Amino acid sequence: MKVALHGKSISKETCPYIKQVIEELQQRNAELYTSQSFLKEIRKYNIKPDKVETFSRQDSLAGMDFAFSLGGDGTLLDTITYVGEAEVPLVGINTGRLGFLATTPKEKIKTVIDALYQSYYSYDYRSLIRLDTDRDLFEGKNFGLNEFSILKKDTSSMIVVHAFIDGEFLNSYWADGLIISTPTGSTGYSLSCGGPLVLPHSNNFIVTPVSPHNLYVRPMVVSDNSVLSFEIEGRSKNFLVALDSRSRSVDASIQLAVRKENFRAKLVKLSGYNFFDTLRQKLNWGLDNRN
Repeated sequence: MKVALHGKSISKETCPYIKQVIEELQQRNAELYTSQSFLKEIRKYNIKPDKVETFSRQDSLAGMDFAFSLGGDGTLLDTITYVGEAEVPLVGINTGRLGFLATTPKEKIKTVIDALYQSYYSYDYRSLIRLDTDRDLFEGKNFGLNEFSILKKDTSSMIVVHAFIDGEFLNSYWADGLIISTPTGSTGYSLSCGGPLVLPHSNNFIVTPVSPHNLYVRPMVVSDNSVLSFEIEGRSKNFLVALDSRSRSVDASIQLAVRKENFRAKLVKLSGYNFFDTLRQKLNWGLDNRN
């Protein structure tokens, strides 16, 4: 079995779990590959796996059996940029708190690896959002799992985002920004800005303004077969565009459009996993905090 490993930053607390993942896989004679940045990080803690090869973000992971994301949801979003169109199955090992995406707790590392070798799992396919621009902003990795955002920069005044759906004018958003979220991303930035919760396989985008200056402007759900395009204006000459946690500074001359990506994220789902359970736990539904 060929396994790619990726993480962002580790600590003394998470170090034992990283070691356990590597040891469990090597005991089963798995061929290990790590991202160059992750190998550099784990070596700081004297973790030196045997016979490991490295890969960069520009390398294809086609041929891998699994890609392990070791961290939280942010790490898994980053891991997807390495996997891309190869659609390698993603295993999210959560070394922090409960996550919506990295759903395997660190206490069940051996259990999940056993399940992979025994084929006790299924796939949870998630749609991605693709950004099309007239210049390369994200080194060819112009897709994300959660959302695409247009935001004002630093402490500048509000911006105006003119939005179009399939070439037809939708609205001019006077706001601090605009979020176009996938169903998966509906529990992220969009939710914190008042967007609705949407089930992962709903086949739509959520258009959510960030702090709109007109309170009658509300979030909107549109089909993910649509192409959304944007024009930006504001007093500031520069704005931010972001795909998940990656952001770039642009000016108003840029051409921006988003649509559903042609490939998907392929998350490994173990027996017993339920999205609604995660939703209730993460959002503390049913808890009475008055007492």
